[in-house]
Amino acid sequence: MKDKLLNWLNMVLVADVFLVLFGFVWLAIAAIGDAVGVNLGLDLWHKLWQPVFNPAIGILMGGAILSGIINWVSRKFLSSQ
Repeated sequence: MKDKLLNWLNMVLVADVFLVLFGFVWLAIAAIGDAVGVNLGLDLWHKLWQPVFNPAIGILMGGAILSGIINWVSRKFLSSQ
């Protein structure tokens, strides 16, 4: 059960990392485009920040902490048996 939960959590975290990286690359390109006067979706990125990218970063941080805690607990308590 623990292994299945960790595998599922790791798959979600990998997908979430790619979403966060995509958001960062999009922000960087759109900011450069805005600086030179080309519309590359910076306004759309700002609209998606609160409902998409902000929770994705929170899920990434929370999932990484949860994964670390699960691994620490299993090494600490289950390896002695």
